[in-house]
Amino acid sequence: MSKIKPLTILDLIRFKQASEKISCLTAYDASFSAVMDNVGIDLILIGDSLGMVVQGHNTTTPVTLRDIIYHSQCVTRVQKRAFIMADLPFATYHSKTVAIENSKQLIQDGGAQMVKLEGVHMDIIQHLVQQGIPVCGHLGVLPQSIHKTGSYRTQGKLQREADKIFIDAQKIEQSGASLLILECVPAILAKKITLALKIPVIGIGAGVDCDGQILVLHDMLGLGGDKPPRFVHDFMEGSDNIKNAIQDYHYAVKSTQFPSEDHSY
Repeated sequence: MSKIKPLTILDLIRFKQASEKISCLTAYDASFSAVMDNVGIDLILIGDSLGMVVQGHNTTTPVTLRDIIYHSQCVTRVQKRAFIMADLPFATYHSKTVAIENSKQLIQDGGAQMVKLEGVHMDIIQHLVQQGIPVCGHLGVLPQSIHKTGSYRTQGKLQREADKIFIDAQKIEQSGASLLILECVPAILAKKITLALKIPVIGIGAGVDCDGQILVLHDMLGLGGDKPPRFVHDFMEGSDNIKNAIQDYHYAVKSTQFPSEDHSY
């Protein structure tokens, strides 16, 4: 029996080049991540969304680096194939020195293969990449900036906003990032960015033309509250069990059945 080979960022880039969609989900513990790995989910994110769906906070900002490291350890203990990415939480990458130290902990202690940060931080990204740390950028809705923006409204509807996001995406790629997440931006803008960049673009509420899709695990299992965001689909509805629901999500992403226009802006 052949040993399962863990995916690398080069595999994700090859998926983009071959027009194979990348399936992604958040995970915070061993049990769910083992199911995802078994089903074939390509990328697992230990997201600071755990602050809301696990810890019960109203935002992601209370999540600490220690929290992310702990949950990353839980996930990576059982990981065999999926590529593992972890969030740098709020206020943990405000300087090169701090970003390096915290990213080092996520990789060495948490077992992550890549770190994710929100917004345009070209100097930080370049510095991390120069030190051999793979980076994922994040544009559109930025949950860590909720106290600054005041809401989670869709970004890029106005032309000046769309132009800025497009330019920022190019800056993030030029800085050396290997991946980009677009959250809650118009599908037409996400398609334009996906076609323009060589690195994979993962969407959440950004239309079907992104190179891959990601959802918060609890949202896709119908546990996201009474009024889930428009981009969420409850894959537990009509499913016999959690494993089948995750399998259905994986298949729907791979076959471009998800997201539909109803899930897009």
